[in-house]
Amino acid sequence: MGMGVLLVLGGLAAVLGLLARLAARVRRRGVGGTVMGPFDEIWHPAAHRFRAEIQVHEERLVPLPSAEGPKPPRGGATPPPAE
Repeated sequence: MGMGVLLVLGGLAAVLGLLARLAARVRRRGVGGTVMGPFDEIWHPAAHRFRAEIQVHEERLVPLPSAEGPKPPRGGATPPPAE
């Protein structure tokens, strides 16, 4: 029975170690937010709020198209009129 308990505890430690390594890799690369997001929200709410704040900030940085339309190319050439 002692050997069986050691095997189970060793397996559990290996799985938890792999999950911790995966979490560190995901955070370092910045990918997998949709995968790890629910777990972060449960076990580390401050990190979840921080990630949501970063996402909102990144969405604000996307340049909006001009209301006037595309600018003419440099060099003074104008596009031909549409017929």
